[in-house]
Amino acid sequence: MERVVTIERITENGMITLALNGELTATTAERLNAAIITAIGEADNLTLDFKRLEYVASAGLRVLLITRKALSAKGGKFIIRNVSEDVMNTLKITGMDSMLAIE
Repeated sequence: MERVVTIERITENGMITLALNGELTATTAERLNAAIITAIGEADNLTLDFKRLEYVASAGLRVLLITRKALSAKGGKFIIRNVSEDVMNTLKITGMDSMLAIE
């Protein structure tokens, strides 16, 4: 049974943070994409907190690239924080660790 990703939204000093918990799969990536579209409509800066994200599939990686492109086009910042070892390994294997701002 697939775990659902929960998304907690935190707004602070003009920066929106979306904290993810669970697994970012083909099924859950659409929910994240919808939350990101809303956030980008409201702010130029977005942080994703992956502290409790256990897994990211290719559909989730696609959402990250689309987000980077959208924020870059409007001169905004896109940061990913608190990446677990497993998720970081996925980002490294795919080469996305060099394309994204990861703290």
